[in-house]
Amino acid sequence: MAHHNMRRLLLAGTAAAALGAGQAGAQELEGYYELDPIYFEARDPVSGAADRATSMYVSGLELERARTGDLKDVFAGIASVSVGGGIPIAQKIFVNGVDMLNLGVTVDGTPQNNRAFHHVTANAIDPGLLEQVRVDATVSPADAGPYALAGSVVFETVDPDSILEDGRKFGGNVRLSYGDNGETFQRALTLAGRSGGLSVLGYAKRASGEDYDSGAGDTIGGTAADLDSLLGKVVYEAPSGHRFELSAQQLRDDALRQWRANFGGPVNPGETLRRYETTRSSYSLRYENTMATGLWDPSVRIGYSESDVIINEPWDSNGLSWTKSATLQNTFNLSMGTVDAGVDWQESFGEYDSPDNAEYQTETSRTNGIFAQARLTPTDRLGLSFGARYDWQTFEGVTGKEVSHEGASANLSASYKLTDSLTLRGGVSSVFGGVDIEDNYTFSLFLPPFDYGTLEASRARNATLGFDWERGALKIGGELFVSRIEDARGGSDNFDFESRGFNLGATYGWDSGFARFTLSKSDAFVDGDRTQSYDALDFGAPLGTVMAFELDQTTGIDGLRVGGGLDAALDYEMPSGLDDLDGYAVVNLFAEYVPPRFDNMTVRAEITNLFDKEYADRGTYGGEYGDVTTLKEPGRTVSLVAVARF
Repeated sequence: MAHHNMRRLLLAGTAAAALGAGQAGAQELEGYYELDPIYFEARDPVSGAADRATSMYVSGLELERARTGDLKDVFAGIASVSVGGGIPIAQKIFVNGVDMLNLGVTVDGTPQNNRAFHHVTANAIDPGLLEQVRVDATVSPADAGPYALAGSVVFETVDPDSILEDGRKFGGNVRLSYGDNGETFQRALTLAGRSGGLSVLGYAKRASGEDYDSGAGDTIGGTAADLDSLLGKVVYEAPSGHRFELSAQQLRDDALRQWRANFGGPVNPGETLRRYETTRSSYSLRYENTMATGLWDPSVRIGYSESDVIINEPWDSNGLSWTKSATLQNTFNLSMGTVDAGVDWQESFGEYDSPDNAEYQTETSRTNGIFAQARLTPTDRLGLSFGARYDWQTFEGVTGKEVSHEGASANLSASYKLTDSLTLRGGVSSVFGGVDIEDNYTFSLFLPPFDYGTLEASRARNATLGFDWERGALKIGGELFVSRIEDARGGSDNFDFESRGFNLGATYGWDSGFARFTLSKSDAFVDGDRTQSYDALDFGAPLGTVMAFELDQTTGIDGLRVGGGLDAALDYEMPSGLDDLDGYAVVNLFAEYVPPRFDNMTVRAEITNLFDKEYADRGTYGGEYGDVTTLKEPGRTVSLVAVARF
């Protein structure tokens, strides 16, 4: 395993040198290709640990392509991550069929998942400011924090040193894009500077446009782009390795949307477009010592994230939710691995305010936890990861009723290299979840005589069993998974939710290209029966079989490469009384050119939904209901992207 990690690090170092020199196009360097996520996997401090066996890393090409797109584009090559909803504020994200609200989601180490209106997303993020994305499916380690019930998702924003070439004091890039379907125009500017150990970065993006057309040629009202995104980051690293990082970001979407923003049309007469003013903010302060190698290797994370959703019509509704957090942790670096131990704290708050109706309700949750996670490699063939945490939660509801819960969590993951080509892996976990803060737009439903004492603390039980096989440039892997959340909160009641299924994936690289195929099959259950979207709301969705294929190929023309992808889902039979979900297959193509004499320039042309398919992504709400008009994805769209680095 040590040799395996060293090979990855060497490849990553080679790739980093090329990317730092301004070669943002795909590079093939000593086995590394930009569609291969190996570079970002190697940058993970615990790459190769047993609890990372089911982790999925978004590749450099996927991140670069998504910078003028959305989170659906970020996860386009990973079938087990489904993103439903055609516009950023409506996109719900599911990992192995589980809503991301039930995963530990962080941006620059700051917990997110601020529950708001269930018709908008809790995790709108601008891909243009992302540098790394990792999804830990099903089993989370103890140091992922509280509420990581069925995995975790880690977002890291771009760092000043990633923009600046070695030795340069100032640099940046300008990014412009235009898509004909919806006449969407995006412009983004990134600036970075360095002086001694101090570096700073600023990023700003504006996207504007008109409503887009579906594959059937219908204009979908309420889909016009109207988004502003900002990021600021300050980093100081001393020669001794002490590193401090302060980051702040904000995403604002203020436009006319459907009455229910994640629908494609009205449900009841009189429902027209109405204005959604949504703002998401996240702030992070982190400390670590990049040169620490012994038993004293501390780190500190302090964060605040906020989601604000304002809908003036018809009830002057204002939904505010936020999370404050802090983590103190030490890494004990041992001869056969590491042990991470520490304490963490989270306070989450949800508020619904309607001055016109004299309504004001809140829910608050406070959780204190202690944790330890060991990641060990006893032999070259065996990897072990195991940990535990204990959490104390105090919850206060809209009635002023205060309840307390506490519970232990534990996890165990193992990987064993049977042969030089074949590795078996698996993991189990039991995670204390406490009582969730609900959607603040439904707080009025919980007024007296509702008694919070009737709600049970939730608990998740997860298991996964899989394999990885590698020979030369061909890699094949897969796993079975099950996630069960017992006593999940559905307003004033508890129910049991379960998602189970399997994943398969294969990658293959050759001298001038790379290909990846992934397939995910998941089924959702509520109280033991196959379920529909409404009954599993905020916990999961019936997704069935979803597939993704990506291809990247250099050409005989210097600086030119081409590629494309396939996004597909099979027909899915729903329980009796519901509409079955229709399958679809969508083809996307691109061509990208980096002029040999101007390698700081990139021009990219894309055609998404080449055959103008009329469809709603499998993760989009409502496909099984005849009275719901689903939010269709855009029809054929021709886009042009230009990037200049300086």
